[in-house]
Amino acid sequence: MEPFILTFVYFVVSIVIVLIGLFLFENLTRKYKDMEEVKNGNIAVSLSIIGKVIGICIILSFAVYNSDVIWETIIWGVFGVILQMIAYFLFDLFTKNFSVEEQLAKNNIAVGLMSMGVSIGLAMVIGASIT
Repeated sequence: MEPFILTFVYFVVSIVIVLIGLFLFENLTRKYKDMEEVKNGNIAVSLSIIGKVIGICIILSFAVYNSDVIWETIIWGVFGVILQMIAYFLFDLFTKNFSVEEQLAKNNIAVGLMSMGVSIGLAMVIGASIT
């Protein structure tokens, strides 16, 4: 029975970390509110959010796999959320021709896909580095 309980605990912890990450990202954006844009059908913002959720979950999956105790997974999960935020800021910083946030607010799907790719791609690297 213990494996089922541990799986449930990791499941709950992961959901909490993803929700915290989404809350933090929601408060980072100044030009729009994520869920309001999704409600209005903004596909670009939806793609960006999908990338963040998948990215955080990838990091958590590596953390679960490589951690001996739940608190290690929590620490890696929080650290992963922080690194995902840094990645988002760097992505916006390195796109000097336009503001990622403004383009997402305008429903620029190409920028949404790029944002999703950055989140997922860097999550793979971050996750692989968890030991």
